This record gives sequence, C-alpha cells and structure tokens, in this order.
Amino acid sequence: MTDDLDPHGRRLPIKLDSTSNGEFAPIPLDRSEIYANHLASERAEGFAKRLGVGRRTFLTSACGAASTLAAFNAAHAAAGRTGGYFEVADAAALEPQLAQAQLGKSEFIFDVQGHFVNPTGAWLKTLPPGARPLSDFDKAKCGLAEGPDDLAYLRCLGAEEFVKDVFLDSDTDIMVLSFVPSTREGEPLTIEEAAATRAIVERMEGSKRLMLHARVNPNQPGDVEDMARLKGFGITAFKTYTQWGPGGEGFWLTDDVGVAFIEKARELGVRNIAIHKGLPFGPRSYEHSTCRDIGPIAKRFPDMNFLIYHSGYVAGKAEGPHDPARTDGVDSLVTSLAEAGIAPNSNVYAELGSTWRFVSTRDPTSAAHMMGKLFKAVGEDNVLWGTDSIWYGSPQDQIQAFRTFQISDELQAKHGYPRMTPELRAKVFGLNAVKPYDLDAATVRKYLAHDAVARDKAEYAERPNPSFATYGPRNRREFMNLMRASGGGP
Repeated sequence: MTDDLDPHGRRLPIKLDSTSNGEFAPIPLDRSEIYANHLASERAEGFAKRLGVGRRTFLTSACGAASTLAAFNAAHAAAGRTGGYFEVADAAALEPQLAQAQLGKSEFIFDVQGHFVNPTGAWLKTLPPGARPLSDFDKAKCGLAEGPDDLAYLRCLGAEEFVKDVFLDSDTDIMVLSFVPSTREGEPLTIEEAAATRAIVERMEGSKRLMLHARVNPNQPGDVEDMARLKGFGITAFKTYTQWGPGGEGFWLTDDVGVAFIEKARELGVRNIAIHKGLPFGPRSYEHSTCRDIGPIAKRFPDMNFLIYHSGYVAGKAEGPHDPARTDGVDSLVTSLAEAGIAPNSNVYAELGSTWRFVSTRDPTSAAHMMGKLFKAVGEDNVLWGTDSIWYGSPQDQIQAFRTFQISDELQAKHGYPRMTPELRAKVFGLNAVKPYDLDAATVRKYLAHDAVARDKAEYAERPNPSFATYGPRNRREFMNLMRASGGGP
C-alpha cells in the first residue's frame, strides 16, 4: 500500500482543529492552538530527518504521535494551560520502543458512541435540489468520488471506510453505532441500514465488534409506538435527544412524554437510555440540553441505566472547579445528581464523545477539571469511552491522547481529583461499559483476538495508511451547508 492518503505528511497524527460533529458550529483555533500545531509540525520535520525517515513515515509511527503530544504540552504550558498534560517523554520522539511503551495498546477499548452515514440511503431522496452534504470534507475527496452522479463522492464514506477508520486505524475493539436526531423520513442512517452495516462486520467474523442503538424521540409522533419493532434489531439502548423535536421544541425526561418513553423501554426489557446532553443545537433548544432532569429521572427509575452522552458539555465553554450556580455544562450534571441524592457509581453514566475530543488537545486544564469532576460525581466506574467518530475520522488520536493524559498534582491536591492511573484509564476505555452493556470483557477479548478483523488488522499494520483526516464540518460554511442538507438538524 502506498502513502496515497497523505503522501507529504501534511496532517498530524493527533488532531488539534476546529472540526465539529455537526451538532455545534466549529470554533476556530486561537493563536496558541495554531502555534501548537506549528510547533508539532516543525518538530516532526526535524525528528524525521534525525531518524533518517520521510516525514509521512515518522508521523504514522508511535514516535510521531509522541512528538506531537509533547509539542502540545510545550505550547499549552507557554499559554498557561498547565492543569492537565500528556505523560510522554521527550525521548519518545526518537526512541520507537519507548514511544510504543507509552502509546501502544494494552486496554480493552469499547467505544459507546460511533456514527456512520449511509452514502446510498433513502435519506438522500429528501435532500433539497443541489444539496451536496459532506462534500466539503477531507474524506469525500477519494478516488471513488469520480463519476457521473453528483453524489458519487459519498462512496468515499461507505461502510468499508468506516471499518478501516475504526478497526484498522485505531485500537478500538468494539463500537456502538449510534444515531443523530431527525424526522422519521430524513434519517441519515435508518435502523435497517445500521443493521446492514453490522452485517458487513459480521461477514468478517466480527459480530461482537459492532452494537446498535435505536433512535427514539418521544415528542415525535410514531416514535414510541415503533420501539417494539426497533428492539427486534438486537439493539442495546434507545438513544434520545431532549433538545430536539419536530417543531424545534425539546422536552424533559421528567415530562409525561419522557416518562412514557422510559416506561416503554423498561417494558421491552431495554434498560439503557442514551441521552444527548450538552452541545446545544441553538438558543431555542439550549435549556433542554442541560442536565437538570437527570438526577430526578435516575432516582425515579433506579432499575434503568442513564447514559449521558457528551456529559452535558458545552463546546467552547471552559470547565473549571464545580460551580453549583452554573446551570449548564458538566456542572449541571454534577449538581443534578447531588440534589437528587444519586451516589457515584449508581445508574448514571457519563459518556465522553466529542467532549473529550474538544478539550483534550485544545484546553488540557478544562480537560483535567472535566474528568476530575466526572470521576468524583458520576464515579470512576461510570465514565464511559466514546469518540463520536467517524465525524472526527479515526478515533486513534483520541485514544492516544487519553492513554497519556494526566491531571496536574496541583489540581489533584486542591480539588480531590484522582490521579490518572493505567487502571483508571482501562476502566474508562472499556471495562466500565461492560456493566450496562452486559458483556464479559475477558470472553470478548479472547474472541476478538483471533477473528477476521484481528487478522486483517495484523496484516494492515505491516504497511499502515491512516489518513488523519476528518469528516465533520471545520468552519461555519461547511457547518451551514450540512445544516441545509439535513433540513436544519445535525
């Protein structure tokens, strides 16, 4: 395989950029973040020459990832962002064995929030004339984009590319395929198409690698009535968006419509309710994106699991020590649980999709406060790994950043945050999720070690070709194009 995806090594292996998952407008980098990328690129050039390898070869190695993270450390420290950092030795940029020891895989990684948009799905029939959704994105510029069909470029985003991004170019073992809010007619991925994507992985003897959610918005006519049918696809959770509704109005889980939805899920024997909180879609839905209903609903239904996707985080707003007066962000989740008397490690879980990706490389101090607060309030056993990929391309950079992240001694001492140990990271990466998803990690890992995906991965590792590219919008123009193409929703 040639280095055709980034032959000149222009992209860094750890992404620090403005890419959004389509649920919030991209936030431009500030000067210090731009400098962090510049420093990482400059160091990569120098280290590649010292090792006598090409820039692309260096960047696709563990040394390239270590070099990038160390450069980010330096840039953030210069900007005064020292509350969190990446534990990578400077020498790892030049010593492959050391880099591999610090960044190599050892954990069971269970990603509870992944996405796939069917490039040939029925949703295309609902697009307005001339719409070209996702056409601006890096991934849509592959060789498959050539063709007479105006939407031929969507073939670059197919299921095979999804498998490559998630299972070949990252250390992910299992992923849950989740959904975005939409009308019933305009779903970018229907449950039938999601099941077909799972079937592709099953044909690779990887039936345990991909699990499914089902989208339900109980404030939309027909959704609750359809839950029994959705269960028939072997789903592991119902996914809902409290800030979304067909008329732009959200709902609370404690409303009659929310309670009826949860009671129906319990009746069907589906105990996991995945709830999008944070990342508000706009001023009108802002209130319903907060977590004030989580504590009360968790207390009312102690036999159900509530998986808080994005942990209530608001992109672009810094996270600091817990502030009970703050009504949004992670603080709203922490306060809601405390007021309802929900103890850590109970039936509420905090998921990190997009949240970790945004704060980790852009503001490590916010990342330290966010993780520290979640560990204390939600519990060290109830923080779940999620990446929101493939909007961000392969999740490997998020994995490598978390694998090395550390909360500063100062913040640990001042706020009682735990130290990020290998054991704690392993819990977040996958061991915590096996409880609500009813899996046995040891049994699953034993199976996955020898399936066809593992064999393909071992062969691919001999000549890897990661793109380090993203799918999501990177600026306001791309974001608005996506909004128009999807009828105003993400």
